[in-house]
Amino acid sequence: MIPELVRLRLHLPEIQAVDPREVITAKLQAARREQDGRLVVEDTSLYLDCLGGRLPGPLIKWFIETLKAPGIFELADKYGIYGARAAVMIGYTHGEKISFFEGDVTGRLVAPRGDNGFGFDPIFQPDGSSRTFAEMTREEKCMDSHRKRAFQALQRSLEG
Repeated sequence: MIPELVRLRLHLPEIQAVDPREVITAKLQAARREQDGRLVVEDTSLYLDCLGGRLPGPLIKWFIETLKAPGIFELADKYGIYGARAAVMIGYTHGEKISFFEGDVTGRLVAPRGDNGFGFDPIFQPDGSSRTFAEMTREEKCMDSHRKRAFQALQRSLEG
């Protein structure tokens, strides 16, 4: 049986690291200091083919704050390489052991379109779609998002 998740509003420090497991581990350690029991944290990454498929990764928050979504598209446009992968890493702990679950969606960067969502949603168009995440309703985006895939992996683990 899957335990019910309760969303807590904790302000967790977000370390700067290119390895999402380091980010998740730091978040879980901070959350453990404030809350006991089963804990789940997540972190979103965006990997650009024009940057070798390794960056910005978990540093996407700072790329968005600095360059904004249009600036990230312009970076890919300068290289002429538009492939990208959106990923969510989830960390789960009930005690000392941390389990990691990742979900990802491949796609491409496009000129900003759409008014929904946040972050890189206006410039990320998932493979198989003619629309960016920002052009989709929340429900459409959630049907097969990187976040949904990560939580499905967590669910399978807890059921297994």
